[in-house]
Amino acid sequence: MAVERTLSIIKPDATRRNLTGQINARLEEAGLGIVAQRRIRLSLDQARQFYAVHQSRAFFNDLCEFMVSGPVVVQVLEGEDAIAANREVMGATNPANAAEGTIRQAFGESIEANSVHGSDSAENAATEIGFFFAECDIVG
Repeated sequence: MAVERTLSIIKPDATRRNLTGQINARLEEAGLGIVAQRRIRLSLDQARQFYAVHQSRAFFNDLCEFMVSGPVVVQVLEGEDAIAANREVMGATNPANAAEGTIRQAFGESIEANSVHGSDSAENAATEIGFFFAECDIVG
């Protein structure tokens, strides 16, 4: 197993309900260290740029509008197999299908308002981390 970094976003539905601390506790309990963190409000242009990979999909505009509806917490997680570990603790995209004890099962309101985003591959993690953070921002 290798030490990896991955991007995590605590989405507007979760920040609105003050769940940042509870979500971060679950991430840390899963062995993931938070090595960079910032609370921001995305602009619509930033959301469109970040989610550009989905621009041809029907949900793209709704997703972007949702992501600018309130503050988000962007963070870099680090740990053994961090990408897979984060995806496991997040749970399935649809909270109704997420396993018991996962973040999305516990806190997600819908497929869109599912409380968290996480990188799905090493390549995407590097791109997504670079979108929000400079290397000097990451202190591990």
